[in-house]
Amino acid sequence: MMNYYFLGIGGIGMSALARFFHRRGDHVSGYDRTPSPLTAELEDEGIAIHYEDNPDLLPAEIDLVVYTPAVPADTREFQSLAARGVKMEKRSQVLGEVTHGKKCIAVAGSHGKTTTTTMIAHMLSQAPCGCNAFLGGISKNFNSNLLVNNNSDYVVVEADEYDRSFLQLHPHMAVITATDPDHLDIYGTHEAMMEAYLQFANQTDPNGRLFLKQGIFCTADGEEFAEYGHEHHHDHDHHDHDGHDHDGHDHPHTHTLAHPNIQTYTARGIEADYYAINVRNYNGNLFFDLRTPDGVLFDLELDGAPLVNVENAVVASAVALSCGLDQYQLRHGLKSFSGVRRRFDYRIREKNLIYIDDYAHHPNEIASTIEAVRFLYPGKRVVGIFQPHLYSRTRDFADDFARVLQTLDEVVMLPIYPAREKPILGVTSSMVLRKMDTMSKYLCTPDQALELIPALCPDVVLTLGAGDIDRLVPRLETTLREQLL
Repeated sequence: MMNYYFLGIGGIGMSALARFFHRRGDHVSGYDRTPSPLTAELEDEGIAIHYEDNPDLLPAEIDLVVYTPAVPADTREFQSLAARGVKMEKRSQVLGEVTHGKKCIAVAGSHGKTTTTTMIAHMLSQAPCGCNAFLGGISKNFNSNLLVNNNSDYVVVEADEYDRSFLQLHPHMAVITATDPDHLDIYGTHEAMMEAYLQFANQTDPNGRLFLKQGIFCTADGEEFAEYGHEHHHDHDHHDHDGHDHDGHDHPHTHTLAHPNIQTYTARGIEADYYAINVRNYNGNLFFDLRTPDGVLFDLELDGAPLVNVENAVVASAVALSCGLDQYQLRHGLKSFSGVRRRFDYRIREKNLIYIDDYAHHPNEIASTIEAVRFLYPGKRVVGIFQPHLYSRTRDFADDFARVLQTLDEVVMLPIYPAREKPILGVTSSMVLRKMDTMSKYLCTPDQALELIPALCPDVVLTLGAGDIDRLVPRLETTLREQLL
């Protein structure tokens, strides 16, 4: 039996690993800065957690410390453990070790990866092959972010590009859903980020498959899979924001996509290996036909899903078919998929009021969420509450946030959630509001939002953001039910 200690145990990826070791019979404990519904679930499962950064509270016996880059290096417990000489590994390294020797299916991308990962895991879990899974969100089917099946060789994981974490994985099959600029605090440039994605793609088993959303790694004239970028001569002294070498070794910049078995997919177009056609909305459910290299599957159904889930379903279906599922198992898997907590998550679904909570925190994600709502509920009055996540992201995308948020009928902004960052002078939620070309905009605290939202007489309410806005969600749901239903 091993003794594991988790620094930042309340993180979605950290908690899945903690659950895995705990379920395996190891001793698991940890620290997090703040209690949350997820840490409460872990404590209920028998994992000891404390919320005070105090080296005196550390267990005497620790075989391995698992930490997340989101935990600052000046955390007292981090420094104390480092001084003790205890073995310490990042979450990504541990995930790489846990998945080694398994048939790993890894899903990467700047958005869409959590839903796609969860959808694949759900579909495989419903079929005879089964799977294990480490998810980046709480599956509403499993009510967990972990799935363990000792009889299955498959392990489905979300491959996180933050801090180059996904380079610890060597998957049997890989998916890349999107490569929009993000995490530029780590990468510096979009080009450096693309190089990391290219390396991840090239780490995929040549006997497996690599599924790419159409257009990823294309040249400007649309030539598929050409050499990406041009030669750089970087020094390799990359550091995390917390001052640590990102994984202790150099990364060669491989500019050519070398995988022998690439499949493309899209929900909009007919040029790819897998694509959706005839997408339609019937009573809030989506139907589509799936074109595959082996023919067409007609009338696949997604229950209460946003439009973007058609694209996620196309690649999840491609992976599932590659794992040997037949069309009946595929249909059942898609139709019975309940989604992910905080991903287009219906909290209220009544005739006169819809309330959807969504994790969207990048302008493109917000735009697709709003587009999905307009498609499912045409002509309805949509009120959105957005909590920006990170000062740096707000600064980098302020114009884009303003452009997409002003398409709502009413915009309510909460103050920025800092997460791991210190404030940046002049970067505030007000800065984004000022850029919006609409008068229907408000800045308020979460408590004020509870009073404001019902007064705006919404048909559809959206909560958007990746910070602690999730704590507002149950309170807002209760308020809306009491006052508007």
